[in-house]
Amino acid sequence: MKALRRLLVQIILSSLLLLTGILYEAGNQQITFWIFVASYIAAGGDVVSKAARSILSGHVFNENFLMTIATFGAFIIGEYPEGIGVMLFYKVGEIFQSYAVDRSRKSIGDLMDLRPDYANLIDGDEIKKVEPDEVQVGDVLKILPGERVPLDGVIIDGYSALDTSALTGESTPRDVYPGSEVLSGCINMNGLITVAVTKEFEQSTVSKILDLVENAIVKKAKTENFISKFATYYTPVVVVLAAFISFLPPLLSTEAILYDWVYRGLTFLVISCPCALVVSVPLSFFGGIGGASKRGILIKGSNYLEALSQLETVVFDKTGTLTKGVFNVQKIHSTYMESDKLLELAAYAEYYSNHPISSSLIRAYGKEINASRIDKSEEIAGLGIVAVIDGETVYAGNDKLMDKIGIEHPSENFIGTGVFLAIADTFAGYIVISDEIKDDSAEAIRCLKESNIKRIVMLTGDAKSVGEQVGSELGIDIVYSELLPTDKVEIFEELLASKSANKKLAYVGDGINDAPVLARADVGIAMGGLGSDAAIEAADVVIMTDEPSKIAMGIKISKKTLIIVKQNIVFTLIVKFSVLALAALGIASMWAGVMADVGVTVVAILNAIRALSVNEL
Repeated sequence: MKALRRLLVQIILSSLLLLTGILYEAGNQQITFWIFVASYIAAGGDVVSKAARSILSGHVFNENFLMTIATFGAFIIGEYPEGIGVMLFYKVGEIFQSYAVDRSRKSIGDLMDLRPDYANLIDGDEIKKVEPDEVQVGDVLKILPGERVPLDGVIIDGYSALDTSALTGESTPRDVYPGSEVLSGCINMNGLITVAVTKEFEQSTVSKILDLVENAIVKKAKTENFISKFATYYTPVVVVLAAFISFLPPLLSTEAILYDWVYRGLTFLVISCPCALVVSVPLSFFGGIGGASKRGILIKGSNYLEALSQLETVVFDKTGTLTKGVFNVQKIHSTYMESDKLLELAAYAEYYSNHPISSSLIRAYGKEINASRIDKSEEIAGLGIVAVIDGETVYAGNDKLMDKIGIEHPSENFIGTGVFLAIADTFAGYIVISDEIKDDSAEAIRCLKESNIKRIVMLTGDAKSVGEQVGSELGIDIVYSELLPTDKVEIFEELLASKSANKKLAYVGDGINDAPVLARADVGIAMGGLGSDAAIEAADVVIMTDEPSKIAMGIKISKKTLIIVKQNIVFTLIVKFSVLALAALGIASMWAGVMADVGVTVVAILNAIRALSVNEL
């Protein structure tokens, strides 16, 4: 916003000075000249400065150099308003371009929430609160309920459930017990655990995630500006042609007057300024970005809009991206009672637990729970719950709980989490809880394939059976399961290396754990409705409605915008070269060139507005 305000101030100040100079032109010529100089400096002082720095660094031929010598030429031949007018048009173009400039968007400030503030170090009979980087391998830590695991380690005492969503993106807590490995960054939910440290802080999982994001930012190259590429070839050509026009005829013919041909060459140079291109190209992209935003697709720069049209591979995270990230009851299997009754017993048994699975059972039951029916409720860490309901002992938990109490139960390969129930010593049935696929996920995959996306891949930290079931249901080409963030990056690097030349790869995610891969992708796409702030900051494109089908819509908008951009480029160059030819013949004046630029710009703006219309796509 500061840059935009600065541009507006430059344009307004230069325009006022230009108007003053034109109105005062009949007065003192010296004062008028300096008014025009002040107007020129206000509009183009920074352009001249950039041109000078480019020359000193050895990069001579760019748009700043062309703008500088062309407008200097206008001043040399006394056409002050024309020179200032050309620079003002250039500044107007920069305003439009500023909307498409890629801003600093890979902030990892929110990822700092992963970093633990302290560790409870057991030192003899005392517990000391120390910095995590002071802890050594082999030290023993106490981790209280609600605290974040500070370093990677192994549990030597205690049972609990860990919230691993910050690392894996999966909502289901992981039950842990003595011998279980724990990763830094996870949150201890309900039990007191004692952990033996296996890795120093610099080598721990949370540190690696932060490093991955930072390294991914460094690896990702900036997309070169189109106008700069064009000016690399265009600028030296027009400069050489202007020199030929200015000096070749007088050298070849004694009848050619040097002043007239120099004037004609400078006019050619002024007309050659690519102002219309500078305005029309960014404005076309801006129209496409605006049209996308109307459909809930936030694209952070014109380079990313262009990249969407070049996608060959789209890689999805599963939870929260293709699925809702909310766990619900999917199946109820009862052995000897009504399904509703089994669900009721499960909801009552889980009533006092704050576990997300318990919440999903209570939500599925949907009725008010009469707590007076519950005589006793005890949570067995890592296994489940035993409760006395209406005088009957009810067990609700995983298959390990059934094994512990000696109840025979079916060995089911659940697509999700199974909650087994037993009443006294009799198996009563099981309830399957799993994440739900989003309503438009299948449509999203179908539309992507229709958009000529060659490979659609899914990465997930979930179990292999769950990943394969979701992949099969949606028609995904390749599925990788049971992944940690470091695994995701390794696989993603392999996918990047295998893509075709000049093609792009996109990653779609929503969690903090997705930030490293979002930052590394050619196009990072985040779910903006429920996605983490870190993922949204790291992404290049944000789907504000959380609908994966909007990705295919973004690709269509990108392709339409690029057609409009190409139309504007071709039209602008045809008009530009026509007027340049007239200038070389001495027919077109500098104002004719400026007005040609104005006309082309107006037509380009009208054409670019079509990019805002995306309802028919």
